[in-house]
Amino acid sequence: MSAPEDSPYDAPQRFRVPLPDWIAFLDATRQQHPTGRSPRGHVLREFMGWYMRRPGAKMPTRPPAGPWSEPPEDPTESKAG
Repeated sequence: MSAPEDSPYDAPQRFRVPLPDWIAFLDATRQQHPTGRSPRGHVLREFMGWYMRRPGAKMPTRPPAGPWSEPPEDPTESKAG
């Protein structure tokens, strides 16, 4: 399935990331870019352009620290006491 030619969105691509990080990334990107469908793709494309040193590309602006700044709890660590 592809996006219409005038759409700012690309056809979905596969990108593997742990689900807790993907959800936290969404929260962080919504803090910085509160409008639109899903700002994750927008931020990833900005980062990729900057990383590849494309002309005019800039590093995406990060949001201030928030709940997404803490690493998710490791489910393999036991809470035995």
